[in-house]
Amino acid sequence: MAIFDLSPDQLKAYKPDRTEPPDYDAFWEDTLREARTLAKPAVYEPVDTGLRHIQSYDVTFTGFAGQPIKAWLQLPRARSPQERLPVVVEFVGYGGGRGLASNHTLWPAAGYAHFVMDTRGQGSAWGVGATPDVETEPGSPQFPGFMTRGILKPTSYYYRRVMTDAVRAVETAAVHPTIDADRIAVSGGSQGGGLSLAAAGLLPSMVKVAMPDVPFLCHFRRAGTLTDGAPYLEIQKFLVVHRDKVDIVFDTLDYFDGVNFSARAQAKALFSVGMMDEVCPPSTVYAAYNHYAGEKDIRIYRFNHHEGGGEFQTREKVNFLRGLFG
Repeated sequence: MAIFDLSPDQLKAYKPDRTEPPDYDAFWEDTLREARTLAKPAVYEPVDTGLRHIQSYDVTFTGFAGQPIKAWLQLPRARSPQERLPVVVEFVGYGGGRGLASNHTLWPAAGYAHFVMDTRGQGSAWGVGATPDVETEPGSPQFPGFMTRGILKPTSYYYRRVMTDAVRAVETAAVHPTIDADRIAVSGGSQGGGLSLAAAGLLPSMVKVAMPDVPFLCHFRRAGTLTDGAPYLEIQKFLVVHRDKVDIVFDTLDYFDGVNFSARAQAKALFSVGMMDEVCPPSTVYAAYNHYAGEKDIRIYRFNHHEGGGEFQTREKVNFLRGLFG
């Protein structure tokens, strides 16, 4: 697809009004308080991956409602016993799981700790997953996929669970003895970018750096009518059948919109956008970027789709983080 969204000049100025529920902060405070109350110490099991210079751990931590969530912790072996490392907490894209530990070598090779969260219920479209999604209250019928699971109520919506998991992943990484809790970065592409914004917005004093690439889960009210690409297509298909639920659905999504998380985030941020992205249209990315409250910059890939900057953006992130954390 060629350029289909707003012009570059329009995107730079695009800052739509935010639709934020009046109980937004209370909703998230109550949700996170419950998760923290039910939290248990994380378990770290060493894994032999055959990687000579990287030490790998299979992690089980508690996320939403105290439920067990899987992750990987990757550490560079070349470190002193007393050294506390900056960490990159990574969230993966839609449909994927944490995969194998041997897939995650970049950040430990660069000298950082790397905490990779599994996404509950996902991991069968690509990247093996190891965490089931356990619903704590009955949800509504859904269109196949995850976007409409429990969507008729904020309390039952799927991303309430996943975003709480993301916050708990950051909090879990922060207390590991090898990690410097004052140097925490979050990163991810697409869904992982949206979860990075959620973590940064819900933990504004803890997360110091955010690196969301082509972020998903942003500006739902525009995305739902601008693109017919999956996964936003799932919302459209749900509403084709549930014609009387349009307002209810978008009222729920307002609690989980990256635009609202961006308005609360304070971490230094490096965004990226693909100007021909039909999955996460540029205007939805810019809506989050232009509302982002912290110091920020963005890398623009004029001819790229949802793959965004790929390895070029990886290089940008390594340099960005090195400039901030050393």
